[in-house]
Amino acid sequence: MKRLLPLPNLWRSALVAAGVLAAVLPVAAQAQAWPGKQPIKLVAVFPPGGSVDQVARILAPVLQKSLGQSVVVDNKGGASGAIGTGAVAAAPADGYTFGVVFDTHGVNPALQPSLAYDTKRDLTTVSLIGTGAMVIATVASSPYKSFGDLVAAARGSTPVSYGSIGNGSLGHLALTLMARDGKLQLTHVPYRGGGPLMNDAVAGHVPVAVGSVFLAKPHIDSGRLRALAVTTSARSPQLPGVPTVAESGFAGFDAPAWWAVIAPAKTPPELVQRMNTELNKAMQTPDVAAKLAQQGISVHLGTPAQAQAFVDRQLEIWGKVVRENGITPD
Repeated sequence: MKRLLPLPNLWRSALVAAGVLAAVLPVAAQAQAWPGKQPIKLVAVFPPGGSVDQVARILAPVLQKSLGQSVVVDNKGGASGAIGTGAVAAAPADGYTFGVVFDTHGVNPALQPSLAYDTKRDLTTVSLIGTGAMVIATVASSPYKSFGDLVAAARGSTPVSYGSIGNGSLGHLALTLMARDGKLQLTHVPYRGGGPLMNDAVAGHVPVAVGSVFLAKPHIDSGRLRALAVTTSARSPQLPGVPTVAESGFAGFDAPAWWAVIAPAKTPPELVQRMNTELNKAMQTPDVAAKLAQQGISVHLGTPAQAQAFVDRQLEIWGKVVRENGITPD
């Protein structure tokens, strides 16, 4: 015989069920209505013209078409992406604000301890857009004909100078890690951006430069720079003839540039998943894939959990390099 609950217990159970339903219904309604309420803001955390801005502008019209809602790119540059990222962290977690970030997102917490946000607590990763190689290059007239020549010189009595786009940039950290692992004498010369770096590299004012494929390839193609190695574990599709650092005596070395889409941490998981799905669909279209490839980006498809795991690993790797080597911002 079925045992009946006492009447007060029935009331209590009903009230609990009603409370749960009341909490769930607004979220469900929000997910169902999204994105009909207002335009979606895609915050590019670097100024116009750079790769982050380009990625945002490649994705925006495709997302706008698939979602049936305006998608507006909002550039908020400064502090290696920290200004725009902070704006995303502080935005309402309603699915109408997302950010496009660069690999500095994985470095800034260690490099800038006074950030206005907590990267792990205040933000969530929606999608990893892709990764790209950085190129270690030298002027065409350089005595370094190969990566091996550079390594041999850096193991000599005189340090070899190299330029990057700035203190704490991924290029700086990657070569710091390479120098430590290979017992190389390398002296960092920070530049304020890719333009000044490339100007000095092609003029031979800095013996070696490290920068993205997008930044260096035009000068490599013109014959003014010689590519010595790429920093990813696999060769770059844009520079298939250039060996990796890993295959050149530094087994396991992998330091990719990367781009991702983030959102405020409390954004409903249903909306994060929906945006992830739309981004994956967008990146599989030939037009988007081709435009990203022109930026030196190899597309990565995957779930929000996979993207978050990648970002968490980058935070761990480069945070350790920053701390162990006492690296500070410009």
